[in-house]
Amino acid sequence: MVLNSIEKLLEKYDNGETTIKEEQQLKAYFAQDEVAPHLESYKTMFQYFNTTKQEDLYTKDVPLKTKKSYIYQWISVAALLVLSLGIFTTQFGDKKKTIGDLTVEQQIAYNQAVEVFDLVGSKFEQGESNMAAFGLMSNKLSQGAENFEHVAEFSKATNKILKSKKKKQNKNK
Repeated sequence: MVLNSIEKLLEKYDNGETTIKEEQQLKAYFAQDEVAPHLESYKTMFQYFNTTKQEDLYTKDVPLKTKKSYIYQWISVAALLVLSLGIFTTQFGDKKKTIGDLTVEQQIAYNQAVEVFDLVGSKFEQGESNMAAFGLMSNKLSQGAENFEHVAEFSKATNKILKSKKKKQNKNK
């Protein structure tokens, strides 16, 4: 009688119609040592559910660090400097001034602009050297791919030789 009710519960379980109490009855039945032989697959399934329920879940927070890019800030600073330099040269375009003719504030601004241009130029040089490293890596990968093609051709040739030897052996038998 118990087996009959378990089979009915399993049918309801497969259709997704069981209640929590009925599922607990199924878990209790399949937790026993002796289960009907034709229901052994269900036993392993319910044992799996019990073991995964007992396992500790990984609940540690994983911090997500985003890499901040300051390039847009530097581009805006460079654009501002170019704009201010353009305005400065149009206002004083007719008069040729030397650095000595500038006021102290203008000399400070000029020196800061030169520093920013030097910084931007050095960043471009660093980027250029990094791109050269990528180019070298690309060349090495291409060379490796060419070498791999030679190995593939060798493999095809040996396969053909081995197949022809097998055919000869089969003919001799």
